[in-house]
Amino acid sequence: MEMLTVVPLAMVVLSSYFLWFISLNRTLSGPRVWPLVGSLPGLVRNATRMHDWIAENLRKTSCATYQTCICAVPFLARKQGLVTVTCNPKNLEHILKLRFDNYPKGPTWQSAFHDLLGEGIFNSDGETWLVQRKTAALEFTTRTLRQAMARWVNRSIKNRLWRILESAQCTKSAVDFQDLLLRLTFDNICGLAFGKDPETLSPDLPENRFCSAFDRATEAALQRFLFPEFIWKLKKSLGIGTEVTLKKSVKIVESHLSEIIAARKEAIASGTEDVHDDLLSRFMKKKDGYGNAYSSSALKHIALNFVLAGRDTSSVALSWFFFLVVHNPRVEEKIVEEISTVLADTRGKDTAKWTEEPLTFDEVDRLVYLKAALSETLRLYPSVPQDFKHVLNDDVLPDGTVVPAGSSVTYSIYSVGRMEWIWGEDCLEFRPERWLSPDGRKYLPPQDPFKFVSFNGGPRICLGKELAYLQMKSIAAAVLLRHRLSLAPGHKVVQKMSLTLFMKHGLRVLVRPRELSC
Repeated sequence: MEMLTVVPLAMVVLSSYFLWFISLNRTLSGPRVWPLVGSLPGLVRNATRMHDWIAENLRKTSCATYQTCICAVPFLARKQGLVTVTCNPKNLEHILKLRFDNYPKGPTWQSAFHDLLGEGIFNSDGETWLVQRKTAALEFTTRTLRQAMARWVNRSIKNRLWRILESAQCTKSAVDFQDLLLRLTFDNICGLAFGKDPETLSPDLPENRFCSAFDRATEAALQRFLFPEFIWKLKKSLGIGTEVTLKKSVKIVESHLSEIIAARKEAIASGTEDVHDDLLSRFMKKKDGYGNAYSSSALKHIALNFVLAGRDTSSVALSWFFFLVVHNPRVEEKIVEEISTVLADTRGKDTAKWTEEPLTFDEVDRLVYLKAALSETLRLYPSVPQDFKHVLNDDVLPDGTVVPAGSSVTYSIYSVGRMEWIWGEDCLEFRPERWLSPDGRKYLPPQDPFKFVSFNGGPRICLGKELAYLQMKSIAAAVLLRHRLSLAPGHKVVQKMSLTLFMKHGLRVLVRPRELSC
C-alpha cells in the first residue's frame, strides 16, 4: 500500500522537476543546463579556458546590447543554484557605483581571506573599509609617495634587473620573465609598503622566506574558493590539507612583519627613526575610526593588503605586455621611438647616455604611447579577469536581469574588453592607438569609465592606479630601451586559471641587444 502511494508521488516530483528544468533552459541565457548537474559539465569541460568560455557565452546571449547570462550551478549559489555573469558596462556601473552599498565583497570572500588579510582595506566592507580608504586616499595623492615608488623601481632596475638581463644576453640563455617581474614588483611593493626591500630579484634569484610564505598563503586562501565553505572550515578544524599550509605560512608572514613594526616603533620612541616614505610609517602616524592608534595586528594586515594588491597585478600586466609586444613589432617600434624622442630631449643626442640610468619620474610621465599600450594590454588581459559581489537585497540590473538577495553577481572584466559592441570589430586586436587623441599626443580613456574596469570602478577604484602605471612604464621602458625579447623556442604561453591572470608556464624569452639611433 505504501509503495502504491510513494510511486505516484515520486512521479509527480520528477515530472515537476523536469518541467522546471525545461522552463529553465528556455529562460536562461548562457551555457546549457543539464538535469541535476546544471551547468557544471560545461564548467568542467572548459576549466582550462574558463575566461574565453565565459566570453563566448556572453557573446551568444539573446540581446544584442545587454551581455548577461545566468548559469545553473547546483550547491554553489544560494538562490536556486543560479549565478549571474555580466560584462555590460551599464550593469557594472550599477554594481560598482550606483548601488555600491548593495554589492559588498560579502561573507564568502571575507571569510576565505580573513586568516591572511584580516580586516584590511581589500578584505573589508562598511565603516572598517571606509576609514582605511580615507586614510590611504590622502597618502596616495601625495607626490612624495609617487617619487618614493620611482626611487624603489629605479634602484631595482639599475642594480638588479639590468644585470640579470645582460647576463642572459651574454650567455644566450632563456629567462622566465614572469618570474623576474614578480620578484621585481614584490621588492618594490615591499619597499613602498613597509620600507624593507627583500631583494628577491638578486642575480642568483634566491628564495626569500617571507616571499615564499606569502605565496603559499595566498595560494592556500584561493583554494578555499574551490569548495563550499563548510568543507574548508572542516579541513581547518581538523588541521588537514592546504589549511595546514595556510596556517604555517601566515605565521611566518606575520612574524616577519611583527619584527619590522616593532623595530619601527622602537625607533620612533627613541627618536632615532630615519625618514620613511612607506605606507606603514604613514599609517602608524594616523588614527583609526575610533580615534586610536592602529594596533600592530591592524598594521600587519594593512601592509599585507597593499602587498597583495600591488605585486601580482603589475607583474602579470607587464608579462602580457611583453608577450603582446613580442608579437607586434610595429607597436614595439613606436614605443622605442617615443622613448628615444623623450631622451633625446632630456639627455641629448648621445645614445650612450640614454642607458646610463633608468628614466626619471618626469621622463616616464611623458611616455603617452607606452601608457596607451599598457592600457590596451589590460583591456585584453586584465590582471584580475573577473570579480564577484555579494547581493544584499533583491535588485534588478539595468538590462532587466533579476538578482536575488544572498546570491552572487560575477562581472567578467576579461569579457568586457572582447565585445564588438563595446570596442568595435577590431576588439581582439592589440591597437594602442584606440587610447589616443587623433594627433596621438594625448592619452584619452573611454568616455564611459565602466568600459575599462581593470582598476575597478566607483568608490573602490584602485588608489594605486597612477603608481601602477608609473611602475609599469618605468620597467617597460628600461627593458625595451636596452633589449629586444623573443619567445624561447617551443615555449607556449597559456593562461593559468586563478584569480589573477598568470601565465601557467611563465614567459620564457631570449634577450638580445637593441641598437639605438637618434
